[in-house]
Amino acid sequence: MGRIVVRGGTVVSPSGRWRADVLIDDERIVAVAAPDAAVLPAAGEVAEVDATGCYVIPGGVDVHTHMQ
Repeated sequence: MGRIVVRGGTVVSPSGRWRADVLIDDERIVAVAAPDAAVLPAAGEVAEVDATGCYVIPGGVDVHTHMQ
């Protein structure tokens, strides 16, 4: 699947919510960091998802997911 950065969203976790970007590498969350943090790849280096105005819940599962 490769590397993806979800940018510009509001991250929601048990400890609160804040604006952050999420780096995903091969379907695993590897970093949640302040926008433009050095740990994140620069724009254009990886696939990107614009989450501006959206909530991002790293590790969350859609409650309407059908599982067997």
